[in-house]
Amino acid sequence: MKLFRLSCPAAALALGAAALGLSSAAHAVMANPPIQMAPQGVEFMCGGKNKDEIAFMEMVSPRWAATFEFAVSRGPRGQFPESVEVKVIDKYSGAEVMQANASGPFMLARLEPGTYDVQATLGDLTLTQTVNVALGVPGRALFLWPSNFDMAAATMPRQAVAQGK
Repeated sequence: MKLFRLSCPAAALALGAAALGLSSAAHAVMANPPIQMAPQGVEFMCGGKNKDEIAFMEMVSPRWAATFEFAVSRGPRGQFPESVEVKVIDKYSGAEVMQANASGPFMLARLEPGTYDVQATLGDLTLTQTVNVALGVPGRALFLWPSNFDMAAATMPRQAVAQGK
């Protein structure tokens, strides 16, 4: 009987510690990346700067119409240092559907079904891919800059470039 009394406080202490651990783990979880609105009215979300965000973006990407991933060849996944200027153009009408800056290695966009030319610009190098978005079938594109791309020059502030620094 005495053993039971000793084990009850120990069990309560262990249970309290476990609850505290779960509570602090829940607070350690990062907030979801914010959903933003492009000037043309298209919702988008950017993220993927760490393993948890990569996992989150991959988990929710099937619920978005289009997923764009930005990377440097032979570089570690998710480590893309700067924002990429993204333009989405309707392939057949030529209308600009979306223009935004991706602030992470992943961009999810709620595009209408259709075929789009997507231009991703970093520094002076623009990569273009065609993306098909069908009802219930999201489109996906990987924009892969070459490993010899001068990332330092591409990410230098424009004012410094204009001044020749």
